[in-house]
Amino acid sequence: MKDRVSITMLDDGIADVRFIRTDKMNALDPAMFDGINEAIAQLKETKGLRAVVVSGEGRAFCAGLDLSSLGSDSGSENSKSVTGSKNTLSDRTHGIANRAQYVAWGWREIPAPVIAAAHGVAFGGGFQILSGADIRFVHPDTRCAIMELKWGLVPDMAGFPLWRGNVRDDVLRELTYTNRIFNGTEAKELGFATHVSENPLDDAMALAKQIANKNPDAIKASKRIISSMQDATDAELLMAESVEQDKIIRTPNQMEAVFAEMQKRKPAFAD
Repeated sequence: MKDRVSITMLDDGIADVRFIRTDKMNALDPAMFDGINEAIAQLKETKGLRAVVVSGEGRAFCAGLDLSSLGSDSGSENSKSVTGSKNTLSDRTHGIANRAQYVAWGWREIPAPVIAAAHGVAFGGGFQILSGADIRFVHPDTRCAIMELKWGLVPDMAGFPLWRGNVRDDVLRELTYTNRIFNGTEAKELGFATHVSENPLDDAMALAKQIANKNPDAIKASKRIISSMQDATDAELLMAESVEQDKIIRTPNQMEAVFAEMQKRKPAFAD
């Protein structure tokens, strides 16, 4: 992981996660897939984690698949040659996902909020990784694309479940069928990005600090409820609200949130 992804724990339980394969614009090769999935696994077990900020070092967030890792075969065999997996793509190796899908989907399984900060390029798999974050800051000039059709492939790194609810169906069809490149400003207008920023990493960090000073139990519970919204019925969501609130109300962290607010001080939450 260390030659592909770095994790630095900052104050207030914020994890600064960076893709560091700068010579290849953080493109995805087998080691990069391993590095990201190892980082996700580590973060899922990190005690005191309050927020995660994901960004790319160098010129880009992530340029997508490293074409130099592609084999000579076509179709799904190409995907397997890049990811380095010995499984078929239909094998579920990471819960409901396969190994390649998990580099994007896995961020949704981290209990704490994940904030992405993108600049330069977010193509193909890199764009799907960006889409896996809870909140996404992009530079206005960031070049984005659902790139897979350029190589005769379908987007298969968790993009479709991540994009559901963010972007109109007809817009997604057009961008998928044509692999048209669009910038960060358009990404925001279409629903792929949360904020356009001249300094996406700084703004992502500022938001992470704000989130880190909220009751972590309530933040995690809210993420669980929001993550279920696409598939749950109204009755299930109503029950989820009640169940989560029953677990939180009058607990030490919830009371600390109240006292800190009333006393105008920084809260001190327990893990």
